[in-house]
Amino acid sequence: VQLQASGGGLVQAGGSLRLSCAASGRTFGSYAMGWFRLAPGKEREFVASLDRNGRLKYYADSVKGRFTISRDNAENMVYLQMNRLRPEDTATYYCAAYRGINYWSEYGIRDKYDYWGQGTQVTVSS
Repeated sequence: VQLQASGGGLVQAGGSLRLSCAASGRTFGSYAMGWFRLAPGKEREFVASLDRNGRLKYYADSVKGRFTISRDNAENMVYLQMNRLRPEDTATYYCAAYRGINYWSEYGIRDKYDYWGQGTQVTVSS
């Protein structure tokens, strides 16, 4: 599966952005999906994920209550709605697809994801 992330940009603190991830292929519904981010000087970190049906969702503590992940299997799309953005949310955001069978325990482990998009830059000014 090929992934294409979009929707990043420059926003003031407290603002919102909605990231999109378009997936190719007819097997999109068989993948759990996740969002990770990479900030300068840091390792790529888990942000949010959801299972194949979009029911089981996980969030990093730093974004819980502010970000919402969703998917539309009919359209092969995954979204990340980001509200109340903070300067520390500044990073390149990547969507990723997971095809394993242990999603409930591996959702936050970046090395367990099989496919990655190219990333979209989010910059939050103070």
